Amino acid sequence: MSTKFIASGDCFITRAVPENGYSGFTELKSLIESADVRFTNLEMTFHDQEGYPAAASGGTWAMSDPRMLDEVCKYGFNLFNTANNHSGDFGQEGVMATIKHLKERNLVFAGSGKNLREAARACYLETGEARVALIGITSTFDPAAVAGGPSLDLIGRPGLNPLRFKTYHHVNDEHFRMLKELAEISEINNLRTLKTQAGYLAPLPDDTYPFGKLTFKRTEKKEHNETVLNQADLERTIQEIKEAKRQADIVLVNLHAHEFLGLDMARPAEFLRIFAKKCIDAGASVVIGHGPHELRGIEKYSDGLIFYSLGNFIFQTETVERQPAEAFTNMGLSADSQVGDLMDKRSDGGTRGFVAQKTIWSSILPMWEVKDGKITSVVLHPIDLQQQEPRSRRGSPRPTKSEEILLQLRALSKEFNTEIRIQDSKGYIDMNESK
Repeated sequence: MSTKFIASGDCFITRAVPENGYSGFTELKSLIESADVRFTNLEMTFHDQEGYPAAASGGTWAMSDPRMLDEVCKYGFNLFNTANNHSGDFGQEGVMATIKHLKERNLVFAGSGKNLREAARACYLETGEARVALIGITSTFDPAAVAGGPSLDLIGRPGLNPLRFKTYHHVNDEHFRMLKELAEISEINNLRTLKTQAGYLAPLPDDTYPFGKLTFKRTEKKEHNETVLNQADLERTIQEIKEAKRQADIVLVNLHAHEFLGLDMARPAEFLRIFAKKCIDAGASVVIGHGPHELRGIEKYSDGLIFYSLGNFIFQTETVERQPAEAFTNMGLSADSQVGDLMDKRSDGGTRGFVAQKTIWSSILPMWEVKDGKITSVVLHPIDLQQQEPRSRRGSPRPTKSEEILLQLRALSKEFNTEIRIQDSKGYIDMNESK
């Protein structure tokens, strides 16, 4: 017997599904419900102002009525991630309120919890043929949103499961010298110097130099940027995968990540590629990525699959009901402005930003089948989020027969040596071909 999976990217839902659905809804729902395991990323907090707006957000302060969880479920999903850059938009109270509303509905989710142990723990979905585990983690977040572990004297902190990393900028001798000169002139490192002298910070090696929050290394090789995984976060995840592999038949890892290479948002950062492969090595079957709101390539690795980003599924950011004062004042508006004013200003009347970016408004739903622990088939179903519709209806998904998004994904996947065959407006990946 086999188990069928389907997954989507970001679900930023602010509007109910119409009573009688909408064009393409029934077809989409039937597709999703044809799978045993049906995953989406909840890029939203769900509560009725049960948390306080955080000082910083993931962009838009993401809060939706708890009843929107019921609307998400109308699409047929039964497995959810809550670790992303919006998890902490309403502080620890918002985290716990969202968890409360998820549990009231008996929804299976991973990625956040009342402490780090709970946030990092796998959740388990029971299906007819397999028990499936999901671990949720994110590399994109405000530091205040990170879950904390308890000490001997204090309880842990509610929040998300973090994947931290460090960026090193490797520069040649000349640039290293210039960096030091600029630091001395600007006095940007004075506080760090005093903390190091007082013993609160450890001295850095001679070939490493800070510049404010940045860290530079001297190199004799080609100048480049390097991203390095936080070993504690990596090890915690690997151990949880190994435990989940003992307790379930199939393990999934969900990774929410915005980080990219150079100026190309579609290319995942170095540390994300390393992390995803280590997850497969530890026993995960598939790594499901999202975060940049657009597609990234697909990589076959060992016997597993890595979807570096599935883009958007529901993207209704423009019709969020409430925003805090900072959302308006950060855009040069008065604190008593309306949400419509904010959206008009941010998009310059719909001419820039996400609303004008074509790749934001189309994506795929990958469906794959696992038999005896092996992925036997992969089919990619394109979806359209109706960019051409007005704000009031934009962002709701429907199936599409356009092959443009599949051609884009095929081009993105060439970097990973993954071939995508396009036939009858669907994409196919042969898992039997050499990897």
